[in-house]
Amino acid sequence: MARDNLALVFESSIGRLRDLPPPEIPEVAILGRSNVGKSSLLNALGGSRRLARTSREPGRTRTINFYRADGLYLVDLPGYGYAAVPLEMKERWGRLVEGYLQKRESLIGGVLLLDVRRVPSELDRVMHGWLQARGVPFLAVATKSDKVKRGAVPPALRTIREALLLLPEQVILFSAKTGTGRAELAGWIRSLMKP
Repeated sequence: MARDNLALVFESSIGRLRDLPPPEIPEVAILGRSNVGKSSLLNALGGSRRLARTSREPGRTRTINFYRADGLYLVDLPGYGYAAVPLEMKERWGRLVEGYLQKRESLIGGVLLLDVRRVPSELDRVMHGWLQARGVPFLAVATKSDKVKRGAVPPALRTIREALLLLPEQVILFSAKTGTGRAELAGWIRSLMKP
């Protein structure tokens, strides 16, 4: 297996908190607003385009999806923010995500996805603040880097760092299409497993 891939295997989709698996395996949450590229990131990390379902339509991930990877779970959470779904469904997703984040004892890290082309939203700042307040180690991942010109990358990363008060090493550039940042992200995830 290449060191820039994780041996990802889909395990389950959970739509209710009471159906979560027992918290026996360490978990890393994949967080971000709708259509930021969470499913594409998982496919890139696993070396497969078919592992997680992708869509141009925001809000396709509607359950908590567990992927086993190298002794831990990567947990794909429904996106927050814009999605063309009824308000009741958005509220149900919110309760599901909030309940998972507040009560999951096996949560050892978070990967916060941010579109490199956008200024972090208020919801991005809230999620970042929650991770910090709970003391969950996290990495900010600036996705869709293949969609910006090379000269636009440094100011875009600076905007993300300044909006969330992050150090340079807390943010990596990522592209599911080109593989940029994949090895770095896989290495960071593996580092969480070291004693």
